[in-house]
Amino acid sequence: MPEQLQSIVANLRSFGPRRLAMLGGIAALVIAIVGVASVYLNRPAYETLYVGLERSDVNQIGMVLGEAGIGFDVASDGTTVLVPAGSTAQARMLLAEKGLPTSANAGYELFDNVGSLGLTSFMQQVTRVRALEGEIARTIQSISGIKAARVHIVMSERANFRRDEQKPSASVVIRAASMDADKSAMSIRHLVAAAVPGLDAERVTVLDSSGNLLASGDDPSNSSAARSIGVERTVETQIEDNIRRALAAYLGPDNFRASVKADVNTDSRQTEETIFDPESRVERSVQVVRANENSNQKQSSTPATVEQNLPDAEATATDGPQSTSESDRKEEITNYEMNSKRIATVSNGYSVTKMSIAVVVNQQRLAAILGKDATPEAIAARVADIQKMVTSATGFDEKRGDLINVSAVEFIDGLDGEVIESPGMFASIGQHAGTLINAAAFIVVVFLVAFFGLRPMAAALSGSSGAAPSLPAFAGPSFEEMQRALPNADGMASFEEEPVALSDHRPHAMDDLRNKLRPAPQDRLARMVDINEERTALILRKWAGNEVAA
Repeated sequence: MPEQLQSIVANLRSFGPRRLAMLGGIAALVIAIVGVASVYLNRPAYETLYVGLERSDVNQIGMVLGEAGIGFDVASDGTTVLVPAGSTAQARMLLAEKGLPTSANAGYELFDNVGSLGLTSFMQQVTRVRALEGEIARTIQSISGIKAARVHIVMSERANFRRDEQKPSASVVIRAASMDADKSAMSIRHLVAAAVPGLDAERVTVLDSSGNLLASGDDPSNSSAARSIGVERTVETQIEDNIRRALAAYLGPDNFRASVKADVNTDSRQTEETIFDPESRVERSVQVVRANENSNQKQSSTPATVEQNLPDAEATATDGPQSTSESDRKEEITNYEMNSKRIATVSNGYSVTKMSIAVVVNQQRLAAILGKDATPEAIAARVADIQKMVTSATGFDEKRGDLINVSAVEFIDGLDGEVIESPGMFASIGQHAGTLINAAAFIVVVFLVAFFGLRPMAAALSGSSGAAPSLPAFAGPSFEEMQRALPNADGMASFEEEPVALSDHRPHAMDDLRNKLRPAPQDRLARMVDINEERTALILRKWAGNEVAA
């Protein structure tokens, strides 16, 4: 057995049964206190069972969980129920059997409890509207960031004596974070308009739980200005993504920055064009007209003589002049069909009229890439190569008037991305107050148990006396050594001249220190009495007997 264990066993034997029982009791008490404190302070944390509940649902859920013996807790907002870790599934199954939590936005399950007998058309219409409102509210609550929603729908009514039909309308009240409400307002309007027959998005009004109007009337996203701005942002984002994909693999995502400004024309255009091709012709019809004319003319004349004046005298006609004419006419008409093309173009898209691109590159990254050849001329040449790469990736057109600029500069650390404000110190402390209190309580309990339990037990095991707490807690000599160190009856031991004879196996440095800190003979005798009263009494009797015999 090692020497240290032998000394410990010898000291334990010298304590006696009563002191050993006390030490055992103290050790058991310390272990029990530490174990109970560990189990209590480090018990399982609570898990979220349901969030966004109504007050009535919280009360009913608390009653059911209490009757079932399941521990629960309610968050500070009063709408969240917590159960111990591992009990979530059991608690939800139990609450599902009881029909909890009940939802005020009942959907089509309303028809499950409605009988068809004796139900009027008005009641059917009201039930249908209620079911539609509940289903739409459930769908809105499934959107990220929306905690609660309530929908009111006014359906169109047809009347016999009404000229104009009443159009449907709707209003929606949501409860969400401010940023989530602003982003989701337009989506909610289109969702409600698509779910209700005949409802336009312009007739849907969206409010938040504080009464702030989020969306109403005409949709501003359909205006020409908003459309132009949206198209410009889309084009700029797409071009920046092209630059990022081209340079990220070479420079790294944090070693360059790109900025694009695009002028976009979103005017609607309609173009009609007719094109004739004279080289492409086809004979459609041919008309040929031919005419031949022949004419002969002959004239006779009576001469003027005396015989003409005689009665019953016949004048003899003589031949006159003659003429002959002949004409020939040919007419040919050919009709051709010309090849023509008509183009009608209607454009509602956009066109980029001008583009400005600015790219800055981290100069240190270029120097690291070039290595020993990182001269200003080499860096400038590498920047020129990067500019060519950016020109190809963005569709740069010099004729259009586009501008591009690529520069190498030194980057400042700590400016990447958005600066997210961290919660303050008091907010963090308030959020983890319970955990900090439990940890502090555990540390205090362990310290108290160690100080008032382990320290006295260690002092008792090492043989230290409670009468001299100011002495260093060094391992003292054994009972036999102290006995030999005390003066005997023959006066052979002298405390002023000889040091205490310690065991030979102890280190010399420790012996010198103990000799310097050696207490008086009376203190050592008192320590022997504390260690073992019976043996000390026998020694004193033996001394007294020797003195009497002498």
